Amino acid sequence: MKNLLFIISILLGIVFGSTSCKKNKLIDDPSAKVDFSADSVLFDTVFTTAGSTTRQIRVINNHKERINISSINVRGGSASAFFLNVDGSPGRSFSDIEIAGNDSLFIFIQVNVNPNNSNSPLVISDGIDFVVNGNTQSVYLEAWGQDAYYHKPTNAIKFVNGGYLPYTTVAPGTNTTVTWINDKPHVIYGWLVVDSSQTLIINAGVKVHFHQNAGLWVYRYGTLKVQGTPGNEVVFQGDRLEPYMQDEPGQWDRIWINEGSKNNDINYAIIKNGFIGVQTELLFGNFSEPRRLKITNTKIHNMKKWGMYNLAFNVYGGNNVFSNCHEYCLAMVAGGNCTFIHSTFANFWTKDSRPTPCVHVDNHLGAQQIPLDTCYFGNCIIDGNSSSELELDIVNTATFTPKHKFSNCFIRTTSNLSSNPSVFINCNPNGTPLTAFNDPATYKFDLGNGSSAQNLPNNVATTTDAALFPLDITGTKSRSPGDSFPDAGAYEK
Repeated sequence: MKNLLFIISILLGIVFGSTSCKKNKLIDDPSAKVDFSADSVLFDTVFTTAGSTTRQIRVINNHKERINISSINVRGGSASAFFLNVDGSPGRSFSDIEIAGNDSLFIFIQVNVNPNNSNSPLVISDGIDFVVNGNTQSVYLEAWGQDAYYHKPTNAIKFVNGGYLPYTTVAPGTNTTVTWINDKPHVIYGWLVVDSSQTLIINAGVKVHFHQNAGLWVYRYGTLKVQGTPGNEVVFQGDRLEPYMQDEPGQWDRIWINEGSKNNDINYAIIKNGFIGVQTELLFGNFSEPRRLKITNTKIHNMKKWGMYNLAFNVYGGNNVFSNCHEYCLAMVAGGNCTFIHSTFANFWTKDSRPTPCVHVDNHLGAQQIPLDTCYFGNCIIDGNSSSELELDIVNTATFTPKHKFSNCFIRTTSNLSSNPSVFINCNPNGTPLTAFNDPATYKFDLGNGSSAQNLPNNVATTTDAALFPLDITGTKSRSPGDSFPDAGAYEK
């Protein structure tokens, strides 16, 4: 019996040993290679000194046996801008890396671009060489780099709860004017503050990029002037320029403007992919202080919360397109004075459910009524993919009589607009405009064929508002003189 058990144990050892040897065998056939999840890795735009996001590739062993990679090398060596992390080890050169049968290895890749004093984009190319069983296999690397101006925090506002707000100012001292030209992009970390008595002028064509949670704060008595031109707009967006981030909201915080100046001006700007596009706010509660923003020919879209938020502020706008935000495209809160002419407010947000209509107007903070001195929408479109896209929360009292009016507007709503003719003048009575935009999903809100927002009725309000903005948002199509039937919204078809 003992002899039988001994023989069986030997046989089992031979069987399992044979199986183990086959499983652990290292394949060294020169024809055996590895596969890659991609044969090239592209980094879109990478700002100098800021590094980049991390990319990854997967090295795949499709054989049953183990395979050995004799060497993994970044071709440019120690001078390369690219850097690897292989199996948890950082570097640019590795040797004898094994991959089990039918398994894979992740390699993480990062690129850092050194300043080069050049204002033009540059292409940085390199490669990763893999030597497997005497064969050299390669993955190609390419990055676009560009020199930029960097604005990094030098101070912090500390809060009683232990939190803090990192910031720096556009310039030291007071009574200063700073002008940005379009020679290089500007990259903002934390908050860049236009402090009291400072003025920031941003010329046409400037690209402003915000890091995560960063913003531009025009503090009390500061002034912002954005001076874009048709086709050469000032662009505000995040600093993640990879293709898959081009339509990702919430990448940065907001442009925040407080009271103290009546000369804030944003013209021909594109503001996208943030949390709030523009927030104008009476911060200290003194209603006698000047507080005005003029915003024209500007597009705000793809905001994680609101496109434009105004608290007791005075805003004059025309030829604007505010679109596709998770909540309001425009929120006018706590009264103020607002005028919008030939503007398009269109919310076709589809990334998740949307809890609010496109436009909101109210004249109170809780039980406190705030003067709504003027609220006028002329020749505007308020539309979206919900049944009702206008929300009015107006308190009527003898103390502050609200003054709100919509003239020659196309408004998607379930309300019967003709039942309130003193507020809704020559607006579509059934609340279902056929605006027929070109392509809302890609933020193209020019009017398509058959749109009922074309050729508004000839009346004094229509022609007067059109005369204030004789060209549409493109700067190429005329509304006046002589156009007695302009189209609603920012675009003239």
